[in-house]
Amino acid sequence: MEPFSANLKRRAEQLGISNAEVARRTGLSDRRYGNYVSGAREPDLATLVRIATILGSSVDELLGLGNEERVRSADEVFQERISAALKALHQEDLARLVVMIEALAKANGTFGSR
Repeated sequence: MEPFSANLKRRAEQLGISNAEVARRTGLSDRRYGNYVSGAREPDLATLVRIATILGSSVDELLGLGNEERVRSADEVFQERISAALKALHQEDLARLVVMIEALAKANGTFGSR
């Protein structure tokens, strides 16, 4: 399961989140998730699917079963990081975030000009 543990680490790093944050978002204890990252244990299928969802990845990609890793542009990586962070927010926080993003877009002159 060594490729799996390496892929967990790599994907979390790409998203800019810690192992502890991945564990929190998936509802796992730090210790349990740490066992997956270290290769000491393997998750059951349901847990594997939850982890893949949180990391915005496929199960095959995490297991190293897919084709070679696709090279992502800087924009794609930013969008993946944003998407992963959005999944961790509550509705009230999302509402605040929309207001902030719209204000930033207006300040840059790129919002509401249609």
